[in-house]
Amino acid sequence: MSLIERAIRERIVLVGVTLPPNAEDDTEASVDELALLIDTAGADEAARVLQRREAPDPTFFVGKGKAAEIKEVSLAVDADTVVFDNELTPAQQFNLEKLLGRTAIDRTAVILDIFAQNAHTLEGKAQVELALLRYRLPRLRRGAQANYTRQAGGIGTRLRGSGETKLEVDRRRIKSRIAKLEADLRDLGRTRKLQRKSRSRSGLQSVSIVGYTNAGKSTLLNRLTDAGVLVEDRLFATLDPTTRRLSCPEASPSC
Repeated sequence: MSLIERAIRERIVLVGVTLPPNAEDDTEASVDELALLIDTAGADEAARVLQRREAPDPTFFVGKGKAAEIKEVSLAVDADTVVFDNELTPAQQFNLEKLLGRTAIDRTAVILDIFAQNAHTLEGKAQVELALLRYRLPRLRRGAQANYTRQAGGIGTRLRGSGETKLEVDRRRIKSRIAKLEADLRDLGRTRKLQRKSRSRSGLQSVSIVGYTNAGKSTLLNRLTDAGVLVEDRLFATLDPTTRRLSCPEASPSC
């Protein structure tokens, strides 16, 4: 389900907007993290544009003047896509793409793209596809092409397929696929519940390792249990849950 299937890395313009009560330093730190997400997704930062506003512009989020500046920057650095650190409404995204002449997406789309690349379990893939379709549905526009299982192109690529279909047909197909995925996930959830009950009856204690992405959770699990989980210095490198058994000496007060 990855949205990134290409031989070259895209060039991305990053946009961050400081809104009350946030400070400009907070925005810069957030855009720095967005640059890491872009790298994880398989693209490169070509430039960044920052702005401070009292409220988002309802049409372009950044205002028409700043949107025109972003277009000039994108042309100057030959950028393929513009990524906003802030959440865009479907209407804002559509208006920006018309003005910029290139794909415009937000941080949520980048994270979903990364999830699509890194989810490997049946449940994980279903959850990611469901999230992608829910994200795309309100952004579907007349004239977009539809293919809901295989994607090609860069970050945030519109739905593509062998031919143009009617908007109503596209929406009905997406809604049908969403309903199917929701049913599949309910079944998988019941299976996971039975597995938890089985572990509970075994008398084994369950311990969870939680933390922010790239904080070292997989490294710790590998050190404790030789789990063999993928370890990389990048955001969201591992998504799927992993369960391993660890035996502690009974005499050890730490177990």
